[in-house]
Amino acid sequence: MAESTLLLLVAGIIAIGVLAQILADRLQVPAIVFYIVAGLVLGQPGLDIVTEDTFGGALSTVVGFAVAIIVFEGAFHLKIERIKAAPQAALRLVTVGAVIALAGTALAVRLVFGVSWNLSLVIGSLLVATGPTVVTPILSIVPVRDRVATALEFEGIVNDVTAAILAVVFFQTVLPETAGNDIVRGFVTRLGIGLLFGVVVAGAVYYLLRYVDLSPGDAPRNARLLVLAGALVAFAAANFEATEAGVAAAATAGFLLGNADVPYEAEIEAFKGDLTLLVLAFVFIGLAALLEPAALVEVGVGGLVVVAAIALVIRPVLVFLSTAGDRFTRQERTFMSLVGPRGIIPASVATLFAVQLQNANLVREANVLLGTVFLAILLTAVFEGGLARHLARYLNVIPMRVIIVGGGRVGRSLAERLENRGENVVILEEDESTAQAARNAGYTAIIGDGTDTEVLREAGADNAKTVVAATGDDDANLLVAQLSSSKFDVENVIARANNPDNVDAFEDLGVRTISSSMATAWAIDNQIERPAIAHWMTDVGQSGDVQEVEVTSEKIAGKPVREVGPMLPDACLIALVGKGDYTTAEVPGPDYVIELGDHVTLLGQREAVREGMKLVDPD
Repeated sequence: MAESTLLLLVAGIIAIGVLAQILADRLQVPAIVFYIVAGLVLGQPGLDIVTEDTFGGALSTVVGFAVAIIVFEGAFHLKIERIKAAPQAALRLVTVGAVIALAGTALAVRLVFGVSWNLSLVIGSLLVATGPTVVTPILSIVPVRDRVATALEFEGIVNDVTAAILAVVFFQTVLPETAGNDIVRGFVTRLGIGLLFGVVVAGAVYYLLRYVDLSPGDAPRNARLLVLAGALVAFAAANFEATEAGVAAAATAGFLLGNADVPYEAEIEAFKGDLTLLVLAFVFIGLAALLEPAALVEVGVGGLVVVAAIALVIRPVLVFLSTAGDRFTRQERTFMSLVGPRGIIPASVATLFAVQLQNANLVREANVLLGTVFLAILLTAVFEGGLARHLARYLNVIPMRVIIVGGGRVGRSLAERLENRGENVVILEEDESTAQAARNAGYTAIIGDGTDTEVLREAGADNAKTVVAATGDDDANLLVAQLSSSKFDVENVIARANNPDNVDAFEDLGVRTISSSMATAWAIDNQIERPAIAHWMTDVGQSGDVQEVEVTSEKIAGKPVREVGPMLPDACLIALVGKGDYTTAEVPGPDYVIELGDHVTLLGQREAVREGMKLVDPD
């Protein structure tokens, strides 16, 4: 192909990738769906513009550097603080979960296609990887709880590394000339080389970022380029020493630098994010275009059976086992089960393996390998990526955040009750030891001053439905409340008044206020006069629940309570109805007509209340 034509084609692919990203943001669908569709249209299944001869032998090199950038960027964003939000589940997903995925996929391939166990294990290894290339775009448009996002991101990054190395090691047992190699030794060697190169490069980049005399005007730019060079050098050097060790090197370097105190971190993150979007577009469009229809025809219905087993059986089993006993709700575990798309690592490595198998006259094995892997990538990326937001909404796992400023006893007790009711809680605490204690207890905690606008924004105030100022300092609580209302337009702002004399001053400024002393008096009074309801309210979120929801359903609007009541689940009652003003709620009689915009308080068993909320507000 002429140089000018190739240049035009590359520019066109990048332009399509950018347009796909814009369209994805507009439609709230992961961009990977449009990348794959564009690749299929440009490739042999479609217009045949991009073929195997288009890039010659350069495609594998381009893909390699793209993988380095993508894996490094994903690991750079994976902070230790976020990993602590779901430590047990994250570790089990990349150990127990990875083993289940490997064994289950290999068994499915063996039973369906009758190929050797060695090749089955190669395919199983490749399809262990979910990867940041597909998970991150999904999470960018599906803002699930931090513990869910962290577990999925951690799984993707770590499994990318283990999948690539395991696949290379198992592949050596398929080729006759390398069939006698030691599997365990090969895996440990490649992982060790990757870790070593990653640590060395991260240390060198860290030193250069902090101590090299960078001119003030060029410092941010030089920092960005230095980190990019480090990612590529780590990947290439480790790969030169051992095949596919570069993935581990890039992930290690990214993780270490992302968790180090490096200068210009925000500029580096923004630069790497934009660069990743471009290489993602190029790689996915290019690889999708190079998919040979013959490989898909070879696997046929059997390939669909294998992919269905991976997505609908193996994935749910490994997720439910890995998250057992953790803080994940049943809906969150179901969402994680249905969102495990495969990404760029399986595609790039499978393409390399297929060429080697064809050179060894193992044509059927090459087609089974390439067809199964690409079919899994296409179907899981398109269907799971395209449906992810709808699944999340159906399963109710996209809650707006509740930010609690103050991680002391009051803040943590409130966080526990809210999380038990399914809220997405973030604790913002200035004291590092207090914040660490909250993290150790399994909560998402950010260290910072809640009276700082940027810290509130980092905690998610832009997407918060409630901010609670619960520190021991009334001045700080008042400032937090005012910032939340004026700067972020938070719907529900509540402040704790430690001194009862400050309550009137708080409320004069429009801040809903809870007096610590009055709250204690109310609790004691309830225990004296209403012990049964007091005990029941104490356990709200465990067996029972009380929730207030705005009426948006046409099914119940305009109907009296006597007609709405039978429409609710048996263990759910309408306790109060208000006209949007919290001070005018009343216990409705049977003839009370419920209208759109009313605020209905539902009381009853936890699951019954949740079903009742869907009836009152389907969204």
